[in-house]
Amino acid sequence: MGLLTSLLTLPLAPVKGVMWLGEIIQEQVEQQLHDPANVRRELEQIEEAAEAGELTPEEKDEAQQAVLNRMISRGGSGPAEGKE
Repeated sequence: MGLLTSLLTLPLAPVKGVMWLGEIIQEQVEQQLHDPANVRRELEQIEEAAEAGELTPEEKDEAQQAVLNRMISRGGSGPAEGKE
């Protein structure tokens, strides 16, 4: 039975491989997106841009809030939760 199933599902192997690769890429992106060092770096860049006059105080607040919201949103049930 296992051999027959393997032969019948063999044409789907490339699709399964692409799906697996997509999951791996998604996990890596989520790890980088929520990495505390990256979050800190983004907040520092926002602060530097505001000090250089590239951002208004409102834009600075919005950008900081977006970064913090992204960090907080990971607390929900997501694929990266519980791993490590």
